Amino acid sequence: MAASDRRRTNRRVVYETLRRRVLTLELPPGSALSENELAASLGVSRTPVRESLILLAEEGLVQVFPQVGSFVSRVAPDRVADAQFLREAVELAALDDLPAEPDPALAAELRDNLAQQQRHGGDVEEFFALDEEFHRGLLRLSGHGGSWPAVVSAKGHLDRARRLGLYEASSPAVFAGQHEEILRAVLDHDVERARATMRRHLRAVFEDIEQIRTRSPELFASDAGTVPVRRNVVVWE
Repeated sequence: MAASDRRRTNRRVVYETLRRRVLTLELPPGSALSENELAASLGVSRTPVRESLILLAEEGLVQVFPQVGSFVSRVAPDRVADAQFLREAVELAALDDLPAEPDPALAAELRDNLAQQQRHGGDVEEFFALDEEFHRGLLRLSGHGGSWPAVVSAKGHLDRARRLGLYEASSPAVFAGQHEEILRAVLDHDVERARATMRRHLRAVFEDIEQIRTRSPELFASDAGTVPVRRNVVVWE
């Protein structure tokens, strides 16, 4: 592999790793990011780390403050709302295109997914992956599976809020129950019921945000916006 190809591959791996750590809350909202420490932990030079932070800043997942440092962006409810709007538009529109006779193999995959959700061991990331696959499966059922990557790329802010909600929930069983309702309506050819249930399910994140912001306001961006201050250590005010 040519040196330029290795550099591009290295940068992509670093970017995808850091993005995953941000989205899974391994790097929590508001946490400081040190290029040196990240480079050492990933076993790379500072260059791919710096380039990756720039890309993440363009997505709004990282904030860079001159003379202060780089930080994981705190959750911005307005950006969550924008991502939710896009996701809801795609998924509700897809329900309108469900075939009269859904593909039995895809329907069986969705039923198996629900069974796994109901017996999962309580691991948030495991349930999140099943949740993602369920929604992707519904798009595939309507013939719009190819739109899922675009949905995923647009909902980084939303996914952090969703994970915060899952960590706060005593059990994700309520979400699994909503998925079961949606699939039942789909297979009963009741599109209106499927749309209403899907809309309620997708919008539950807003209630989660309000509850979590009441308890942990430091995880969320303020309306006015704040800048961390460099003292002996960097802090948010």
